Amino acid sequence: MWWKQHIFEQKRPYLEARMRLTKAIRAFFDAQGFWEVETPILQVCPVMDTHIHAFQTDLKGVDLKKERELYLHTSPEFAMKKLMVAGLPKIYQMAHVFRNGEGSRLHSPEFTLLEWYRADSGYEDIMDDCQDLLRYVAEDLKIKTYRGGGKSCDPFKDWQRISVAEAFDQYAGIDLAAHLENTAAFSAAIAAKGIRVAEGDRWDDLFFRVMAEKIEPFLGAEVPCILRDYPVSMASLSRRKPSDPRFAERFEMYVCGVELCNAFGELTDAAEQRKRFKEEMDIKQELYGERYPVDEDFLNALEHGLPESGGNALGVDRLAMLATGAEDIEKVLWAGKP
Repeated sequence: MWWKQHIFEQKRPYLEARMRLTKAIRAFFDAQGFWEVETPILQVCPVMDTHIHAFQTDLKGVDLKKERELYLHTSPEFAMKKLMVAGLPKIYQMAHVFRNGEGSRLHSPEFTLLEWYRADSGYEDIMDDCQDLLRYVAEDLKIKTYRGGGKSCDPFKDWQRISVAEAFDQYAGIDLAAHLENTAAFSAAIAAKGIRVAEGDRWDDLFFRVMAEKIEPFLGAEVPCILRDYPVSMASLSRRKPSDPRFAERFEMYVCGVELCNAFGELTDAAEQRKRFKEEMDIKQELYGERYPVDEDFLNALEHGLPESGGNALGVDRLAMLATGAEDIEKVLWAGKP
């Protein structure tokens, strides 16, 4: 139905704004000497996150003995890091990615992800990139604020930068650091704040519930928010903070209560990465009855030497929603949801 004239005309202002936005993104990175790269969509391992699910496909050749299972990538991260190992210092990509089981006003099973990586940099450099990018896009599109959910967010004012532990204390009144190792105590602390808990809750179930009910809706309400330093158990691809190894160099950016990106100070230790991958897949197997194969080529690349670097994955469709005030991702997708 999306192709019908009257429907397209309703979407036209949003799609025109999206087109200008993607041009502005390219101009931003091109001006800084980034290489725009393209990496394969089919991957041996689609993701390392427990709760993200991929679309599986079969690769059939002339020699059926070589038939193997591959996946549509959920992110170009592994392939882009291999390019970093090969010697490219600054790269970006706007890639179509695929995630199974995702559908809401903020989700589509196929969407556009902007990823970029800087060698000899850290996650604080990526925070600065986020601030500069959102200001550049707003200026290019001639908008003063980003809008969504009845909120208006000004990227030109000073941004909020807050740790996850600080957010738990400020918004939920919970001492997160005191409950990193004890699920029962964490559950009791959450229940005492009137938040629902249930028998069998895992630690991360409790974490996400507090985030969803007490924290996320208030982030980026007036100015963009950088939520930084996640517990290390929730940052499988980022390095530990040298100052406090219980936490990792991971941040997310929020605008009008919407999570826009997921960024890391990149983990470069191949042995630690293999260990975390196994832990994530063991939990995925337990919860969902599936696991993904290890990308040995990626781990070999880490062993060869990924430079100290920072990287980020930002949802282009969500940024387009916030730039136009669209309340459903459908409005900023050229052909709608699959």
